[in-house]
Amino acid sequence: MPTFPDDPAVSDSCVTSHSAVASQAVNPAPAAPRKSMGLMLWLRDLLVATVASVLIITFLYQPVRVEGTSMLPRLEDRDRLFINKFVYHIAAIERGDVVVFRYPRDPEKSYIKRVIALPGDTLRVDRGHVYVNGNLLHEPYVPAEYRDDQSVPEMVIPAESYYMMGDHRSISQDSRYFGPVDRSLIYGKAVFVYWPARDVGVVH
Repeated sequence: MPTFPDDPAVSDSCVTSHSAVASQAVNPAPAAPRKSMGLMLWLRDLLVATVASVLIITFLYQPVRVEGTSMLPRLEDRDRLFINKFVYHIAAIERGDVVVFRYPRDPEKSYIKRVIALPGDTLRVDRGHVYVNGNLLHEPYVPAEYRDDQSVPEMVIPAESYYMMGDHRSISQDSRYFGPVDRSLIYGKAVFVYWPARDVGVVH
């Protein structure tokens, strides 16, 4: 952190430092106890930081790795990102969220897709154009070159279920193939890509 001559903290530090020198000149203190105390404080801070990190990862955020290209262009194969595992305990899942869920046909696998329709919504796909509740869904996250001409008959999303689609529509295996995803299978929201450096940023 940069310091400035008028910074009170700098002045206080200088005063304390000078007082300590004067005190040592009158009544020198052994160096070993001070070094021991400094080591103890460092170990304490390290322990606190480690425990805090474990708690955050366990209860709030979890690092995951993307495998595949169905969420291009935002998420690339082998991108590493943090998912928030706690947010849906206090907030509702919203249309447009990028979520991680257990694959309905094999819960040992996890998929990452975008929420397209919510429980009770009426959905249909007409030659690649998605309509929710009769309105064409604006999807700026799907580039023209990633669209396809697939259609899905009109359906009503069941209670406690969500319709998922990948942003790379022409290659994504999503709810068009395995149906809406039950709420119980959704366990996180993608929030931030941390690696590689070229992809670092918030997931929208």
